[in-house]
Amino acid sequence: MIFFVLTLLLLFVGAVSYYIVYAGLHPSHTDEKQTLNYMYSEYPYLKPWMRSLERNCVLRDTMILSPDSVSLHAYYIPAPHPTPNTAVVIHGHRASAYHMLHIAYMYQHDLGFNVLLPELRTHGRSGGTHIQMGWNDRKDIQLWLKTLTADRVVIHGISMGAATAMMLAGEETPDCVKCFVEDCGYTSVWDEFAYVARHNYNAPAFPFMHIANQICRYKYGWDFREASALEQLKKAEKPMLFIHGTEDHYVPTDMVHQLYRAKPRNKSIWEAPGSRHAYSYHDHQQEYTRQVAAFVKSYFYK
Repeated sequence: MIFFVLTLLLLFVGAVSYYIVYAGLHPSHTDEKQTLNYMYSEYPYLKPWMRSLERNCVLRDTMILSPDSVSLHAYYIPAPHPTPNTAVVIHGHRASAYHMLHIAYMYQHDLGFNVLLPELRTHGRSGGTHIQMGWNDRKDIQLWLKTLTADRVVIHGISMGAATAMMLAGEETPDCVKCFVEDCGYTSVWDEFAYVARHNYNAPAFPFMHIANQICRYKYGWDFREASALEQLKKAEKPMLFIHGTEDHYVPTDMVHQLYRAKPRNKSIWEAPGSRHAYSYHDHQQEYTRQVAAFVKSYFYK
């Protein structure tokens, strides 16, 4: 009986741990038409803007091939007038470039920048085997940076895209990258998965996260703990604006305070009052645009 109970317990722990990996890293492609309809309903001004881009044939598909032969997709939107300024805008978990059209609109329409909208592995039209939670995605963004001819670049990410930006910020980046904007990113993959497992499924970190981490290491070759924006920021020299909604219960607001403290210098923070996860721009469009424009331009023209 004891052996039977222990076997059931081990099977249960293994199943829950595997589900943590599956739920976090398993691809789930979104329907582009549904995504556009959602974005148009939340941000009605996007529809005429997109129609204008399509009418003038300026919404461009582009593809590159990674060193491990994975096709990576992005959209490129040139500025209304020639400019050396470009924004690289990175989407979140199980999203796509279309989910970032509102931020692309801010940069292209309001600020007059070129915009690159890369789609991370297993998202949108990009290939890949699993979601990388920003950790190995930082290497793919480095590849995209090599395709740009811009003199000045800002890297702006939301949620997992923000984690990607922060993880990249701890690496060497081209001189054209002047600053970063991270919006509601997490401290590490371990911290975020542990938080979701605890709050959504009442699963404690031990033993579930430890086993899930071993599954990820065995299956995909990377570690939840090493995938740390917090540690990367300790090495980050280039300026960064931190944005987070005060009512974010998916990536808890406390994480932004840890991240802000981790970065040694060249930093600014804005907490969007009352905003839930990834809704800071939606709720405070004018102030969000003002905060980003003031920060970016202060480092673009230094």
